[in-house]
Amino acid sequence: MEFTEVISYAGYAIEGAGVFVVILGSIYSSLVYLRTFRQLPKDTAYQNFRRQLGRSIILGLEFLIAGDIIRTVIVEPTLDNVIVLGIIVIIRTFLSMTLHLEIEGRWPWQAEQK
Repeated sequence: MEFTEVISYAGYAIEGAGVFVVILGSIYSSLVYLRTFRQLPKDTAYQNFRRQLGRSIILGLEFLIAGDIIRTVIVEPTLDNVIVLGIIVIIRTFLSMTLHLEIEGRWPWQAEQK
């Protein structure tokens, strides 16, 4: 097995971990929401659900970006692949930032208000 093939599989494994994180995070968030739905005010339970689900999606996106970078830069560093990678990273970074803004109410680089 060649080095590039091993790295390619590693990239796919990291991307798979990202999908796994999103799936597990969705299930976990849903279960917690169903458990706390009657105990907390509906708005609070819903906000907690959105926050947890959004965090799971953001973490999954980070894994997906890492897998894309590994597979593109290490395995096939052609100009076309690097351009496609750049576009994918820009889109996923935009999604992560907007999800963070939606969940936390602030940009990632802003200090947390106490």
